[in-house]
Amino acid sequence: MINDGRNADAGATDEVALPGHRAGLLSRRSFLAGSAAGIGALGLAGCVTSDGMSLAEASKVYGPVPDEKFPIPAIDVSKVDPKYYRRTVRYDTKEAPGTIIVDPGNYYVYRVEEDGNATRYGANVGRDGFRWSGDAYVGRKSEWATWTPPAAMIKRQPEAAKWARGMPGGLDNPLGARTLHLYQNGAYTLYTIYASLDAESIGNGITSGCVGLLTQDMMHLYSRTPVKTKVIVLPA
Repeated sequence: MINDGRNADAGATDEVALPGHRAGLLSRRSFLAGSAAGIGALGLAGCVTSDGMSLAEASKVYGPVPDEKFPIPAIDVSKVDPKYYRRTVRYDTKEAPGTIIVDPGNYYVYRVEEDGNATRYGANVGRDGFRWSGDAYVGRKSEWATWTPPAAMIKRQPEAAKWARGMPGGLDNPLGARTLHLYQNGAYTLYTIYASLDAESIGNGITSGCVGLLTQDMMHLYSRTPVKTKVIVLPA
């Protein structure tokens, strides 16, 4: 793993569609592996308190973001189940406001708010055999991070060798526009919460343990999440 402060991660293990093979979808269905030991987490549940967005509202929330370093296109919200649109819900927990709670069994990420509420985001999560649970914290944050394929991936996919020294940030980069890097006991787990432009990935188990939000949702969460924020990943 390369970790020189520029390269955000090098732990991807799934097969990757490289530029020129499936342009624009570079590893949006293939993400970072890790070996963090799973530990028990609190069983918490959320319940809906308000009606969800209409398709028209979702089209605005998930619309283009032209002022970014790499202008972000709109999400095709017709490809996302409306239950995964961002919304405020009632959420009973003793965790402090700001805590992030991942519920992989239901494909949701919650940010605990004041007054018994939470902001809920639809997510993609680890596929069978790659899910983990436990407590972690945000040890680092990245915008448009460099991504470096591991040696095992290059062996399986020789075309990935062109990025052996790192793929610069951009729309095709697997880490996306924003990344929260998860740590335990001072050590990077290789797991992340990252930004995805792949609408069809939300509500599915596709990664090697990382958690993806739609890019506009990830930017919303990222802007409100300082380093050291507690993260709880529930059992699936």
